[in-house]
Parts: sequence; C-alpha cells; structure tokens
Amino acid sequence: MNYKRFYTLLCGCLLLQTTIYSQSREEAEELRLIAASQAGASPLYFNPGDTSVPLISTGDYNNSKECTVRGGLPHFFRKAATGKPLTIGFIGGSITQGNQCYRRQTARYIQSMYPDAVMKGINAGVSGTGTDLGACRLYDQLMQYHPDLVFVEFAVNGAYADGMEGIIRQIRKKSPQTDICLIYTVNIGHTKAYAAGQVPEHIKGLEQLAVHYALPSIHLGMEPTMLEQQGKLLWKSATDVPGKIVYSRDGLHPVMAGGNLYAAAIARGMQKIQKAGIVQPSPLPPPLLADNWEDAGMYDPLQIAAFSSGFKKAATDRLPLKQFQGWFPYVMTAEQPGASFTFHFTGTMFGIFDIGGPEVGQLDVVVDGKPMKLVSRAPRGTRFLGAAATDSSGSSTINRFNNFCNNRYRGQYEMIILPAGKHTVTLRLSAEKADKRAILGSTQLEDITRHPEKYDRTVVYIGKILLRGTPGR
Repeated sequence: MNYKRFYTLLCGCLLLQTTIYSQSREEAEELRLIAASQAGASPLYFNPGDTSVPLISTGDYNNSKECTVRGGLPHFFRKAATGKPLTIGFIGGSITQGNQCYRRQTARYIQSMYPDAVMKGINAGVSGTGTDLGACRLYDQLMQYHPDLVFVEFAVNGAYADGMEGIIRQIRKKSPQTDICLIYTVNIGHTKAYAAGQVPEHIKGLEQLAVHYALPSIHLGMEPTMLEQQGKLLWKSATDVPGKIVYSRDGLHPVMAGGNLYAAAIARGMQKIQKAGIVQPSPLPPPLLADNWEDAGMYDPLQIAAFSSGFKKAATDRLPLKQFQGWFPYVMTAEQPGASFTFHFTGTMFGIFDIGGPEVGQLDVVVDGKPMKLVSRAPRGTRFLGAAATDSSGSSTINRFNNFCNNRYRGQYEMIILPAGKHTVTLRLSAEKADKRAILGSTQLEDITRHPEKYDRTVVYIGKILLRGTPGR
C-alpha cells in the first residue's frame, strides 16, 4: 500500500480491506460512497473565489415553480451592493458537506455576482444527519461566525419540520440581519413527484415553514428530473456514459456534473430573488409548531459536565481523530468500564455527539438517580427514555457501534427524550459488549475476523453534549 493510499484510508474516506477489490466495480464503488458519505469533518472555512471550482451558468432551464421569492434576501443583497465583506453559510447533511455536490459551485457563482466583494464560505455540513442535530449545532458550527446568508439543506435525510423551525427561529432571534434560503435536494426516489408536477411529500412540510416565515426556497431537483425524462441524464451510474449526464454514483450524492446542476438552480434562484427587489423584512411570527427545536443547543463536555477519573481529555490534532478537529477541538475519552460523567439540565432531551469506530462500546444511562431503559422511536431515529430498570422492555445501554463503524471513524449522535423538567444525567461506560459481528452482518466481517482485538474494546469519544433546554441545576 503506498503512502498516499494509506493516508487516505486513515483519514476515514475509505477503510476497506483488499478483498473489496475482488468484488465487482459497482459493489466497490457503492462501499466507497457509503464510507465517503459517513466520513469525518470537512474544513470549516472555504474560499468562494476559488478558481479551481467550475463557474457554472444559469443555463436555459425555466420553471416558475423552481424558486419562490417570498420575502427574498434583503439584508444580503443590500450589504453586497455596498461592497462590504460577506460570509455565506451552508448547513445540511452529506450533500452540503461534500466538495462537489453544490456548495462550492454555488459560492463561486455568488462571488462572480459581486467580484469585488471579499467573501468567506462556512461549511456546516455533517453527513448522515438531519434538522434535529442541525438545530443543536447551529450556533457552534455556523452562527458564531456571523453569516450574512445561510442556505439550509436537509431535504434528503432528516427533513424534520420541527427541527427546521428550530433552525429558522434560532437564526432569526440570534441574528435578524442574517437572511435564510431553504434549498431542497433530492434522491432517486423523489424524481417521480417532480415528474408528475408535484412536490415530494416531506418537502411540503418544509414549504409550510418557508411560507410562514416568508423565506425564499429553491427546488434543486426539477431540472435533473426533466433531463432524466428526456433521456439526457442518468440518475445513478457507476461509470461515465457517453452522451449522458451522470448525476451520481449512488443515486443520492451528486458527482461534479450533478452538483453543477444543483448550483445552476441556486444561481437562477439568486438572480430571480435579486431582480424581485429588496423587500422590507417582516417581524418574527409566532411558532408554527409548538414543539419546534428552538431550544436546542450543543455544549463542550467540560463546560457542563463533571467527569470521573476514568475519562481523559484528548486532543483531536492527530490521526485518526484529526479529521474531526473542526467539530471537536477535543474529545473526552475512556476505555475502562465504570468511567462516567454527570451533568444537570432543565428541558426535554439530552444527547451526545461523538465519534464511532471499531473499538467503541456502550453507555449505561442513569437519570435522576434511576437506571433507565431505552426504546427506539420511529421514524426519527432518536430513542425514547422509558421506565426504570425493572421494565423488561428496551435496552439498558446506548450502543455507540453500528454498521458504519467497520474499520473507519465517523461522527454520530444520539438524542434521548425525557419528561419536561429538571434532570440529573449520568452516562457510564458499560462492561457489556455489543455483538459487533452481528451488527456488521455477513458482508463486513473481513476486518473484524482479521483483527478481532481492534473491536474487542469499550472506548467512547465524547465530542459534544446535546440539549433541548438549558444546562445547570
């Protein structure tokens, strides 16, 4: 294995054993994309003026429903016209995090609209996450850098309307001068709705919020859907096909050509919003959803929790954790069962934002002095905190190992629901070990078979503590 390849593997983009290469090209590509989409953090800042990024054009596609202006982006365009420095923020999942999916092309186009303005881009994309975690991490990863414009992308995974409203209300309350634009990405299953002249069902809930808060919104999947209908685009292909635009390799994450189509839709939207003129901002309306995530936040572990001697503070400035340095300046890590940490808060949910990998273990949950069991809650993917340990249902541990942890490292999170009120939470590293072979399944046993010692451990890497509510007694 050469050094470059070795470095790439260590960085978490792809950690697969040599048996992968005996599989078909398509299977290997599928696995590569899964690993890439679950990879670690990307650099926080990026340069909208980077000339290595293709400068897309608006093209000749025209659909009046692609972009709805509503209240527009008055603060951004007013400031841009003065030539003052601008910061553009992007928050979403893996499609935002990825470097070719739309974000950099979009920022480059906006820079071309105002070539003399000094612009800075903020990448707050976290793969495999939705508006719930987005509402928690909004300030820490985006708003503290004072963006003038925020594009919000969560349509293909975790498009929870209550989390989206939490993001919108936090931005409007913390920075009324920051403009918001909702953008709707798609996956291979959403094209049927657009082809029929409809809007995908989950996007309808987000559009209700756009109407309520008078936010512009842009549907990025309309032109690709038209091109697919015309036989000019393949939504998914493992290889390039002469005479066809290949949108993606996996049906979800655009390659550069697909990302250019996404960015072109945003470029058309920016032109339409700009031509509509600057409107007067409207006051913040009351919430549309009573249980929105306006109260969500993310905290440094040592800021709100007390850790036992079994935990230590570990810097994220070296491999394999270096890829997460933009998210976690440090992690609190432990390996010996019984190590614990405790925090207090008033609210309805708590959680952790941590790092998964081959060696991670499980955490026992104690709330208000009582061992608790957890029951999965669908479809959100969070877990409902149920009755005391005498209850025979549910799990007594939070397992931090999953089928994405096979010989690679990934950011992951867990939220747990509680009755509203004041709570004391203790999370303790469990001696109980998960059946990792069963979790990986029959197709991912190569590495654990060759290196069982790597998996036979009980480590945790706590990067942030998540709350819906306020920390403290």
